[in-house]
Amino acid sequence: MLRRLAVVLICSGILFGQKYTGPQPEKADLPYLVHADNLTATEAGEAKEQDRKGDHIAVIPGATSSAATPLNSPIFIIRADKINPDQLEVFRLESKNGNREVILTHKGKPVAKPVISTVTKVGDDLYKLEVNQDLPNGEYSISPQGSNTVFCFRVY
Repeated sequence: MLRRLAVVLICSGILFGQKYTGPQPEKADLPYLVHADNLTATEAGEAKEQDRKGDHIAVIPGATSSAATPLNSPIFIIRADKINPDQLEVFRLESKNGNREVILTHKGKPVAKPVISTVTKVGDDLYKLEVNQDLPNGEYSISPQGSNTVFCFRVY
């Protein structure tokens, strides 16, 4: 009986994962890039929506993000307060005319497809967002579904 209890406890520890013991985010509701024992805040902003020749586009000022990572499958830590981490999506952006943008719809049909990612609870209000595919060098944004809030970063 004791052996079964030990096996159940070990298995439940594996299923629920381990608590995050790394550096803690300074601000709530801001994703931080994880670089070993360092955190780098993503660039927070608001996307402006525009209509151009049948395209509905989200535009973010600036050609490149100040937050950068050499990792092509980055991991983020976020301390959630108002943001629902399960609603976060990662999108690739194109640099055009000194801005970053993504085409959301073309002639009313969805175009932008989120990058495959996973959100895992790793503490009381702490979540890990992992990109589950290799990202080519370029500009990216994390955004809550249905929001113009953006958290930008660059892969180099």
